[in-house]
Amino acid sequence: MSSDERPTQHSIRDAAAVTHAGGMRATRAFPTNTHSHLDPFVLFERFHIEPDQGFDTHPHAGFEILTYMLEGGMAHGDSLGYESTPRAGDAMRITAGDGIRHSEFPADDAACSGLQLWVNLPADRKELDPSYAEASSDQLPTEERASATVTTVVGEGSPLDLETPMEYLDVSVTGSESGSDAGSWTWEPPATWVGFCFVVSGSGTVDGDEDGAKLEAGQFVTLEGGDSLTLSTETECRVVAVAGEPHGQEIHQRGPFVA
Repeated sequence: MSSDERPTQHSIRDAAAVTHAGGMRATRAFPTNTHSHLDPFVLFERFHIEPDQGFDTHPHAGFEILTYMLEGGMAHGDSLGYESTPRAGDAMRITAGDGIRHSEFPADDAACSGLQLWVNLPADRKELDPSYAEASSDQLPTEERASATVTTVVGEGSPLDLETPMEYLDVSVTGSESGSDAGSWTWEPPATWVGFCFVVSGSGTVDGDEDGAKLEAGQFVTLEGGDSLTLSTETECRVVAVAGEPHGQEIHQRGPFVA
């Protein structure tokens, strides 16, 4: 399918409010009662952890975790012996493989917020040895475009990679200071990949025209293989755009484990 033939209309979906055991709040795109997994992606949410909260040591297996911090810092420790505190703009990847245990707590007695993505492991890689990697904000390539700033969290130039071919972009689109001219950004993942675009802050118009669907913070759209997306805004809109190659296998999630 050529770019001229790609679909240009997208359904806007609302993420759901979730409260984890211990009171930690999240805005979850999927899985929810209305939105299932999105092969190869198991889960995506924006989390908020207050100073007196946190996730005690708990196990994971069968998938990979990518955490991208938006505000504050999060103290991480795991059964491999790694301890780190990613802060706003930093990212870390955990390949749970055949099993890992870790904890997550806010650093510096201050609240923190970030984005967490779970990516399924292909069936023949479920028994991988667990591993950990991290990248600071200055290690993630950032490109200034006409009306957008694009940071590559996973993809070309990033030191982070996963077992699944994918890209993860942090994109800020801005209009003119007067609001008279809209800024826009077009995303065209590989034709065989599946993805989604989640609004972190601000608002925009999907598909780049006056009749396009409005996209607000906490909402998202999904892209099937061959889709593209144009995001426009007269003010400012920050999104994360995530796409990857499907595995073509069912996702069987049982809490912190993915078979």
